[in-house]
Amino acid sequence: MAFRCQRDSYAREFTTTVVSCRPAELHTEGSNGKKEVLSGFQVVLEDTLLFPEGGGQPDDRGTINDISVLRVTRRGTQADHFTQTPLTPGTEVQVRVDWERRFDHMQQHSGQHLITAVADDLFGLKTTSWELGRLRSVIELDSPSVTAEQVAAIERSVNEKIRDRLPVNVRELSLDDPEVEQVRGRGLPDDHAGPIRVVTIQNIDSNMCCGTHVSNLSDLQVIKILGTEKGKKNKTNLIFLAGNRVLKWMERSHGIEKALTALLKCGAEDHVEAVKKLQNSSKLLQKNNLNLLRDLAVHIAHSLRSSPDWGGVITLHRKDGDSEFMNIIANEIGSEETLLFLSVGDEKGAGLFLLAGPAEAVETLGPRVAEVLEGKGAGKKGRFQGKATKMSRRAEVQALLQDYVSTQSAEE
Repeated sequence: MAFRCQRDSYAREFTTTVVSCRPAELHTEGSNGKKEVLSGFQVVLEDTLLFPEGGGQPDDRGTINDISVLRVTRRGTQADHFTQTPLTPGTEVQVRVDWERRFDHMQQHSGQHLITAVADDLFGLKTTSWELGRLRSVIELDSPSVTAEQVAAIERSVNEKIRDRLPVNVRELSLDDPEVEQVRGRGLPDDHAGPIRVVTIQNIDSNMCCGTHVSNLSDLQVIKILGTEKGKKNKTNLIFLAGNRVLKWMERSHGIEKALTALLKCGAEDHVEAVKKLQNSSKLLQKNNLNLLRDLAVHIAHSLRSSPDWGGVITLHRKDGDSEFMNIIANEIGSEETLLFLSVGDEKGAGLFLLAGPAEAVETLGPRVAEVLEGKGAGKKGRFQGKATKMSRRAEVQALLQDYVSTQSAEE
């Protein structure tokens, strides 16, 4: 049977009766991105206003007697509503749908039907699947490529049909109805029972579908095709927005444009050129900075060779620098007789380190240095380098190296 949400997609609340309520768990993703398991109940109603996920469309959200429904899934001819509060079977309850979410899904889903029909009619581009995403929706087309001209033609045509205010009707056909053969569709679920639900856009398309839809294309307001991306093998993904999502996208884009205008001190039409100039300037500055850093590394290397600690342990830390900076110093020094410990980065936080010196000593001490600094690294031929998380423990590393040198001297 069709649920109330399918018979009347515009209904926002209604009264029904609880059929059953059983303990259940819901596997979900928390606000921190980690998976969570919620304890609660699966509630079955005589009928429901909340759409269970299906046909590429996510499920609705809403309330039952002001109790939040966190997930709605289809189970045969029934819908399971996950709540964290039990409801007594036989109780009459008031069901309300999250209308903003529902209407958004109606706009995206009907928009997909329209784009699919027009893409097929104009260019023979068949839809193989689609996804109603949180911010944008994607239609997978059975073609290795779609040109910019084709995208523009599809967008122009669908918006013309929206302005024509074409009606969208929902009917139910029996499986043996001859008209079923003329209806677009990608097959029925294995557990499907009863009549087939058909969504028809007047003079445009008839499609088997279980989802919620607008009753007139004018409710779509507008469709914006953002472009295409390479899909799976020999497929192309067409990305689109419909209705209120277009308005929100324009609002975000306008906000970004205003912010860039203030930062770049130029009009929107000059943003790209201004950013290109900044990128070129940044590359030149990076090149000059690298040259200066190399010169500094060479100067530091010569200074370290004159250090009274030469032949023992020499350490150096700089806040600025990178692996190349440290390697230049090590190369210039050629520290076969000295243990050289270099580090760059935050003095108390994370950074990079390099240990150079006699191959046997470095092979022994390198992993221990990484352990002290709570980092990791690798090395060969008298050089060990890596990343550290605790630069505040550099003094412990220096003590470790001094102890090693002292022990070696005593043994000699």
